Amino acid sequence: MGIVYKQSLINTIILFLGFGIGGINVLFLYTHFLEESYFGLVTFMLSAANILMPILVLGMQHTIIKFFSSYQSKQEKDAFLTTVLVLPLLVIIPLSLIGSLAYQSIATWLSQKNAIIESYTVFIFITGVFMGYFEIFYAFSKVQMKSVFGNFIKEIFARVCTSLLLIGISFDILTPNQFVIALVVVYGIRTFIMMIYAFSVYQPHFSLRIPENFRELLNYSFYIILAGSASTILLEIDKFMIPQIELIAEVAYYAVGVYIASVTAIPARAMNQILTPITAKALNAQKMDEVDELYKKSSITLTVVGGLLFLLINLNVSDLYLIIDKPSYQVGTIIVLIISTAELIKLLLGANGAILTNSIYYRMFFYFSLAMALSVIFMNRWLIQLMGINGAALATLLVVFVFSVIKGYYVYKKMGLQPLTKHSGILLGIIGVLFGVFYLVKFPFNPMVNILCKSVLITLVYGWAVYRFKLSEDITKALTSLKKT
Repeated sequence: MGIVYKQSLINTIILFLGFGIGGINVLFLYTHFLEESYFGLVTFMLSAANILMPILVLGMQHTIIKFFSSYQSKQEKDAFLTTVLVLPLLVIIPLSLIGSLAYQSIATWLSQKNAIIESYTVFIFITGVFMGYFEIFYAFSKVQMKSVFGNFIKEIFARVCTSLLLIGISFDILTPNQFVIALVVVYGIRTFIMMIYAFSVYQPHFSLRIPENFRELLNYSFYIILAGSASTILLEIDKFMIPQIELIAEVAYYAVGVYIASVTAIPARAMNQILTPITAKALNAQKMDEVDELYKKSSITLTVVGGLLFLLINLNVSDLYLIIDKPSYQVGTIIVLIISTAELIKLLLGANGAILTNSIYYRMFFYFSLAMALSVIFMNRWLIQLMGINGAALATLLVVFVFSVIKGYYVYKKMGLQPLTKHSGILLGIIGVLFGVFYLVKFPFNPMVNILCKSVLITLVYGWAVYRFKLSEDITKALTSLKKT
């Protein structure tokens, strides 16, 4: 088993395990052990820190991955790594000084609607620094082909620590205030552990020598900052903007709905670890037939798996909220449907993003990301005021749909590639019909029994339909093998 395949497999397992632990935290521990306002506060803080992070570290984690292998001697590599460690300080130190002078103004602005934010504003900046340097040290290890430990620390460590802290609240060991501070400390410890590991796999000798391609580094980093910021804004801006318009508890309701819906995206996150390098290799070799086949296969396969998850989530969501047993959170039911629909649209595009970012048109990916970020800010401001947290979800869906169509059209015009086939239409029809039929099916049992019964029925009917129409070659082979056993 090759090192890349082996680490991809382990990383996929870690991803699913981390998602499961996160699900326990978000759906049960947060909702039962932490006040809604503090749950909303934590969600807001982490989202704001994520938005700030690319600016604080100048996108250096991406710069390491792109340029490290281009240096031949250890002296050159050490000078480069010293540079990427020091450069973020040229942003962090001045911003911390400006922030300390203007702290009250910033805190007052952020807490206009929710006073609870004011006392915790400083932790947004600190958490952003911790997140940024974690990614830098993680990149250190990735360029040494050592990604598993960093992925474990990123996906598992913080979530397990969060579980323990939430349990601490339930036993009155911690107050909500202490929990928030302890969570920031966890992110600091996570970064420290990653630093120790990174220096253990590669120990640089710190050098004041400036790399010869320093200007190129800065140009690339500037581009990456903008692209990274735009992508992060698209993912996090809704949770940042809701407290500026609504009560902060609404962020908690929204976060639970989004987390449930994000299950639909798991196939893409898992497959992209393999899909992106394969797409890049085919594009570099100018094997456009191979790229086209990959584009179509990834689209239908991801949509088949994501479509099943979409049905299982939305057709069981009412019973799931009954299990959560927090009536105030049930307002997120419609959010689950809207966000999972947006994720399904992304899956339908298959390798769209990988094709753009690895082609000669890679700059357009940045422009699309920037336009999406600006659009989602405007749409959130308008629709949250109009519809509350449902408006935030709808803003995401509208922006994803419109720009998915635009990006798909751009790839088709420039490269003659598109992911859809007649099977795509049949699959969407099956998903629509099953959603309509099973939405009317209600079981009178315990919520967990209801979910089990309905899930088994949906999976059997959906699996039969996918196999009957041979919608995905890969999945048909898998089901045939399963049938033979």
